[in-house]
Amino acid sequence: MSKKGKKKSKKNSSINENRRLAENRQARYEYDIQETLEAGIELLGTEVKSIRGGKVNLKDGFCLIKKNEIQLHNVHISPHNHAGKFFNHDPLRIKKLLAHRKEIEKLKINLERKGLALIPLSLYLKGSWIKLRIGLGKGRKLHDKRDREKINDTKRDVENALKRF
Repeated sequence: MSKKGKKKSKKNSSINENRRLAENRQARYEYDIQETLEAGIELLGTEVKSIRGGKVNLKDGFCLIKKNEIQLHNVHISPHNHAGKFFNHDPLRIKKLLAHRKEIEKLKINLERKGLALIPLSLYLKGSWIKLRIGLGKGRKLHDKRDREKINDTKRDVENALKRF
């Protein structure tokens, strides 16, 4: 007789994982990220299809808080290939971010007091939802960037030396 064991399906394991769709690597170089927040995005259907296809650019993006809502500006989502011109979306449309009121108030206070900026860091799938990780960051000066590069170079050299022995 054969054993009746349940096979693990790939579908269930992929739901638990976070699949990264886009990342703003330059933000971690330009800003010193102090705090991060996960937020949902209000998107149109063609935007979702384009994002899942990897046609999104977070590089020049930033967030503003207006009327107790977080808005995402300058994030380019390419138009969907298989939709007509009439049904497609505007690539640089301002998108509303979905977060709790307390989190928005906390961010608003930090932005006003400390002179920080809200920067989109990464866009990823969480289950079937598209989420955006935004960071509260302070701009780095040129000498800070150089110091960070020196630290990273020394860490890399130490790791390479340890691999040899």
